[in-house]
Amino acid sequence: MHKDVQRVLVDNRTIKQKVRKLANVINKDYKHKKPILIGILKGCLPFYNELFLQLTCDPTMDFMIVSSYAGVRAQNVKIVADLRQNIAKRHVVIVEDIVDTGKTLERIIAILKLRKPASIKVVCLLDKPNCRIGNFKPDYTCFKIDPVFAIGYGLDYNERYRNLPYIGELKKLIYAKMSK
Repeated sequence: MHKDVQRVLVDNRTIKQKVRKLANVINKDYKHKKPILIGILKGCLPFYNELFLQLTCDPTMDFMIVSSYAGVRAQNVKIVADLRQNIAKRHVVIVEDIVDTGKTLERIIAILKLRKPASIKVVCLLDKPNCRIGNFKPDYTCFKIDPVFAIGYGLDYNERYRNLPYIGELKKLIYAKMSK
C-alpha cells in the first residue's frame, strides 16, 4: 500500500474479476450491435483497457477529453478533445472512471444525443450515489463507494496516484496539505 493511502477500497484482483463479469453482461447486451466505447480521459484508461480487452461484441474505440471548468456546473462542460468517429446510428457506451454528482455526464450525454446515436449507455468503475445531484444513474457499475476521495487505477489527485494498481482512499492529511 502506498504511504498516502488511508485504506485500500478495492484490490486489483477484485477489480479484474468485477470488470470481467461486467464485460460478460455488456457482451450479451451488445451482441451483434458493434458498440463504440467512448472513454472520458484521463481517468478511465486502466478501466477502459481492462474492459475493452474482455469484450467480444466487436467494439470500436474512441475518446474525449472534457473539462468542467469553473466548478462542476453542467453548463460549463467544455469539450477539450472531441471524438474522431461519427456516432450517428451507432450504439455508444461511455466509459467513465467515477460518477459522483452526475452533472458532467448528463451534459456529455446531451451533447452526444445531438449527434443522433442509436443509443447511449454509461459504464463506470466507481459510483458515488450519495454525491448525486439529480437523478442520473449509470447503466453499468463495477463498484458503489461512499463519498471518500478515491485514488488509483486511473483516479488521481493533482495528476498523482493514477498508477496505483488498486483503488484506495487518499489520506485526509495528504489532501489537506496538497490543497494549500
